[in-house]
Amino acid sequence: MKIVVLSRNSKLYSTRRLVEAGEKRGHEMLVVDHLTCNIEIEKKTPKIYYKGGYLTDVDAVIPRIGASVTFYGTAVVRQFEMMKVFSAVESQALVRSRDKLRSLQILARAGVGLPKTVFTNYTKDVEHFVESVGGAPLVLKLLEGTQGIGVVLAETKNAATSVLEAFNGLGARVIGQEFIKEAGGADIRAFVVNGKVVGAMKRQGKEGEFRSNLHRGGSATVIELSDEEETTALKAVKAMGLGVAGVDMLQSSKGPLVLEVNSSPGLEGIEAATNKDIAREIIRYLELNV
Repeated sequence: MKIVVLSRNSKLYSTRRLVEAGEKRGHEMLVVDHLTCNIEIEKKTPKIYYKGGYLTDVDAVIPRIGASVTFYGTAVVRQFEMMKVFSAVESQALVRSRDKLRSLQILARAGVGLPKTVFTNYTKDVEHFVESVGGAPLVLKLLEGTQGIGVVLAETKNAATSVLEAFNGLGARVIGQEFIKEAGGADIRAFVVNGKVVGAMKRQGKEGEFRSNLHRGGSATVIELSDEEETTALKAVKAMGLGVAGVDMLQSSKGPLVLEVNSSPGLEGIEAATNKDIAREIIRYLELNV
């Protein structure tokens, strides 16, 4: 097969691993920077122009679209879909996953466990906002934040008021979530490919840090999911309509609670923690569908 990896940097770990795994299984692998693609829209003959020529005879595409370029990246994925090219992550599912508020509403409707969450359009009634997620401490998140950026733990009502007023002053949209103390600054990342959990790790935030993101200095160890955790991860991915995804969950006294379903999960942390060839699983998923 001819497989395109949509990535802005061919040297990134995840991109390199996908190329290696594909070539190892005999496929032609091509890394394409989606931001430098021209989309040509025409009746019955959609085309993508890239680096002096048209992308032709492509069998499958693996989107590695950064959050900051979701709009144009998903447009390129959608164009490939119009060209009858199979995508590891469907364009519409990618758009849904990048909208945090919409994602939480979809997951709640599907009956997936979530931390209690409140969204407001620049509320002045901060006290009610804080109380509606169970009071302080609470977690405040920017809707557009990624990799733990724009996530704040407000330990008191006064702190929450100050943070909300600051975000409101910047015109930033914020969601508030209950703080799950028993999680102990750790979360679980379940990596799902084609309706199956192919690897899972527990991420622990560094001392004094409630965010467990590896980009923030957290550490990762392999974990065996409970039946309930595995079921929750698979239900979340199905609700979002994703073929490849990372599901971030908290272990709580109420059972597993989903924080986010990531449509472009990194491979480095999960492969290092589990010692599994996750990239190969993604290539095999393409093989089954093309």
